[in-house]
Amino acid sequence: MTIRVLLADDQALLRSAFKVLVNSEPDMEVVAEASDGAEAVELARTRAADVVLMDIRMPGMDGLAATRLISADPALAHVRVVMLTTFEVDEYVVQSLRAGASGFLGKGAEPDELLGAIRIAAAGDALLSPAATKGLIAKFLAQGDGSDDDGGVRGERLDALTGREREVLVQVAGGHSNDEIAERLEVSPLTVKTHVNRAMAKLGARDRAQLVVIAYESGLVRPRVE
Repeated sequence: MTIRVLLADDQALLRSAFKVLVNSEPDMEVVAEASDGAEAVELARTRAADVVLMDIRMPGMDGLAATRLISADPALAHVRVVMLTTFEVDEYVVQSLRAGASGFLGKGAEPDELLGAIRIAAAGDALLSPAATKGLIAKFLAQGDGSDDDGGVRGERLDALTGREREVLVQVAGGHSNDEIAERLEVSPLTVKTHVNRAMAKLGARDRAQLVVIAYESGLVRPRVE
């Protein structure tokens, strides 16, 4: 099954390099290119993209606003957005995850990392290193970058989780894979996956990255400041 990729970046040279890389793989293809956020949203709707590589900073509508629109559109529920950042630590990354992005990737990443990120996002799994995503979220929430109102609402929604689902959510926020969680909780990986999926459904999270955000914003997990 071919993964359909949409490239959204205002730098034509960078899009060209990404296109060559993506099209070199037998299991994926670039189906469209966008130079701004508004175009990215439109092409996501018309070109049936599975994964959008979205630059955060673009003229006109930026990647953050475009991600919000894609995430809010029920017809695009299957689309996964991977945010591209110039710097690994970027104040917009947490906002991107809250907006519905599946994760983030530095533009200086190795080719194999980029291709791996596309495959992982398309599968709906945790993007790249869960620990890295968790650490970045913790950093910004510790600096007061969280949304108190949103956190309160999500905190109330945690009441819908079972005790085991809360345990699994804490482990997900700790950056652990399903296999690692299964070993820690002495259950099967399939059981962990079931709990993760149920938690996502109850909390309205698109993927694991958003589960991590919710765990921190709700106060279920507290960020540790180094």
